[in-house]
Amino acid sequence: MTVGDYLAGLAGPLREIGEKLTPIITAALPGATGAMWHGHPVWSLGDRPGQRPVCLVKGYGSYVTFGLWRGQEITDPSGRLISGARAMAAVKLRDVADIDPALFDDWLRAAAHLEEA
Repeated sequence: MTVGDYLAGLAGPLREIGEKLTPIITAALPGATGAMWHGHPVWSLGDRPGQRPVCLVKGYGSYVTFGLWRGQEITDPSGRLISGARAMAAVKLRDVADIDPALFDDWLRAAAHLEEA
């Protein structure tokens, strides 16, 4: 299964969220590889899926999680990132309007910088 297959398999509104997120991720992480890892799309800076992971997209019943592996280390003046396990932080997206391209770009660039350091 590819990232495209995964997104195509999401229910309508969730698929739209995934399809809006993907180009934002690609633009912010030009050196990253998007691939399936542990059953959902993950963008990593390493040579193989999951090596130096930066972010993930995972669909649930009524929302899509957009997560950052080291999201707790990112300055988030919006307060939207919710801390998770280890150093992760994520935001639940229920509608495409929940996506702020400039904010997400900032998060992604900060997360990539942490992995590159």
